[in-house]
Amino acid sequence: MQPDHPSLPSSTSQSAAAPDKVSKASSVCADSTIEVANGQDVAVRMYGRKKTGKVSPVVVHFHGGAFTSGDLDNGCTVASLLECAGAVVVSVAYPLTPFPQPVDTGYDVLKWVHRNRVKLGGQGALVYLAGEEAGGNLAAAVGLMARDQSHPPLAGQILLSPMLDPCVGTASLREATGPATGCKWSEGWRNFLGGPRDAEHPYAVPGAARRLAGLPPTLVLVGDTDPMHDEAVAYAARLDAAGLAVTCHVFAKAAQWPDALLQTGEHECPCAAAAQEQFRLFFEATRCPVPS
Repeated sequence: MQPDHPSLPSSTSQSAAAPDKVSKASSVCADSTIEVANGQDVAVRMYGRKKTGKVSPVVVHFHGGAFTSGDLDNGCTVASLLECAGAVVVSVAYPLTPFPQPVDTGYDVLKWVHRNRVKLGGQGALVYLAGEEAGGNLAAAVGLMARDQSHPPLAGQILLSPMLDPCVGTASLREATGPATGCKWSEGWRNFLGGPRDAEHPYAVPGAARRLAGLPPTLVLVGDTDPMHDEAVAYAARLDAAGLAVTCHVFAKAAQWPDALLQTGEHECPCAAAAQEQFRLFFEATRCPVPS
């Protein structure tokens, strides 16, 4: 673990190859366990370090996996892109259990990151949420929770191909799955939602939240042939209609999104350079201080 990180137990440093050809340098990350509450530990992987004389955005990141699989390795692509865009990233190994535990864990990590933001990103560091696919759902849910609790303040949220519609019936998803009667996303929603009442809870299904006021600026990234295309674009449109700051960018020829975002090891991720640039522009546009 890098010396500028908060003192954390069980830290193991390793190298993660930067996705695509965005950067020739490898991303250095460190696995750690943080104590978010008395007796409650959460495994995380940290990317980047505090830079002397500079302030970096600090991002709490959630990997994908359709609520049925996925781990810190699957989050490497997006976390590395966020780091290459200038952020310090805390990627969360949230529990693959039914709602609400993954959301509660994410919120606890967010509060820990806020408490340690100066050690992580420097004096004045701003805190963001980010996630892809199922992790995009969790990022949006934790954002709603932080809004409702009036803490911690968020500078923005980044949602990549977020899973937001448990009906699994959008045109883009039907086109991607063809005549199949089941898919990993419908199975994932069955695993995540413990019962019908959970589907009515905005923290479980943020795409259906009735009250959106007070959410931070949002960046939504999705592929043009992405199964999650329609639900992601619809959520961005709802945020915009609510008068919130939102940028929705649809990548053309983003083959195999969101699966390409979840692959482990060295591989070429479609639109990696363009996604990194979207992150950089979003950090630049939202760097004004937020109340602490």
